[in-house]
Amino acid sequence: MPASVRTLLRVLFIAALGGAFWLALIPIEPVIKLFSWQDKVEHALLFAGLATLGIAAWPQRAGVLAAGLLAYGAAMEVAQSTTAYRVGDPLDWLADAVGLLILLPFVLRRKTGAG
Repeated sequence: MPASVRTLLRVLFIAALGGAFWLALIPIEPVIKLFSWQDKVEHALLFAGLATLGIAAWPQRAGVLAAGLLAYGAAMEVAQSTTAYRVGDPLDWLADAVGLLILLPFVLRRKTGAG
């Protein structure tokens, strides 16, 4: 992959991190729930997307990326718990971790030396 594309992916990843954190901290209007675990699915999809973008930007760093995104998700929940209008939820962090499972094959491949 050309260096310019990799740089663009890295910039997009960092922007996505900032945007997601900002969205997690702003007040929100009530959302129509289509099913009871909708919020958890949204968390998993967000972190799967972040993981996908991150692995495209840093393909050799899947383990570090996974650990960093887990810490990022925890920080997001702690930050939400400090607001008067959002709630930090450990189950949201667990849903983040489920979304990160997309990284598992990349982490395992690095550990076994394949690819």
